[in-house]
Amino acid sequence: MIGRLWRTWQARRDEAAIARRAIPDDLWRRTLVRYPFLRRRDAADDEALRRLASLFLDRKEFHAAGGLRLDNAMAVAIAAQAVLPVLRLGLGRYDGFVGIVVHPDQVVAHREVADEDGLVHEYDEVLSGEAMSGGPLMLSWRDVRGAGRSAAQGYNVVIHEFAHVLDLADGAADGVPLLPPGLARGEWLAVLEPEFERFCERTERAEDTALDPYGASSIDEFFAVASEAFFVAPRAMRAEHAALYALFARFFRQDPENETAPQRGR
Repeated sequence: MIGRLWRTWQARRDEAAIARRAIPDDLWRRTLVRYPFLRRRDAADDEALRRLASLFLDRKEFHAAGGLRLDNAMAVAIAAQAVLPVLRLGLGRYDGFVGIVVHPDQVVAHREVADEDGLVHEYDEVLSGEAMSGGPLMLSWRDVRGAGRSAAQGYNVVIHEFAHVLDLADGAADGVPLLPPGLARGEWLAVLEPEFERFCERTERAEDTALDPYGASSIDEFFAVASEAFFVAPRAMRAEHAALYALFARFFRQDPENETAPQRGR
């Protein structure tokens, strides 16, 4: 009885949120034109993605930085890409943070790292996005805006950073998100680690790869880089990482190569 009442209340709450943050038809169509990898073959999946984007807009707080003027089209573009990985996992996967800070361009972050001997090394790092446990999450609008064009290279800063959110759900940045029943950590690592090692070997040989070479920097970055390619360049990703693609298809419960709608002319 209590469970049924809770589900009814939750459904009503979600419907009210969707009504508050309804995405106009014209704006949704323009978003799909700008980011073709969002288009679903199944109309029900397309509608589910749109509803989830509305819920995301209702639950998250957007903040503009660096003089950027954030409008509805920009917020919808970010929301639609952010919810793509959790289309069948549920928006609850993102409950651990609220704030999203959007900069006009990449930002320079000053870093300090202590080595094994206790010496502190300082350096500057150029960031197009950053996710941290508990938030906020940072994005460069220039990179978000260009995601439709950069998809062919397997690059998508929004999906990359939200893959980190999934990874950090258990508090550890180790390339292992919270896995569903039937997919054990050992089984996950039995695929992820060898794929990562082979990828590192290829990048050391300066080979061309379907994934961003940045993924060789650590296994958590490999997971994020592979996740973005899985959704925006699935054919190329699957051709080079068939076992990893199959593993991701089980985890995300999606098959982007077969579920993404063919591109249409304008």
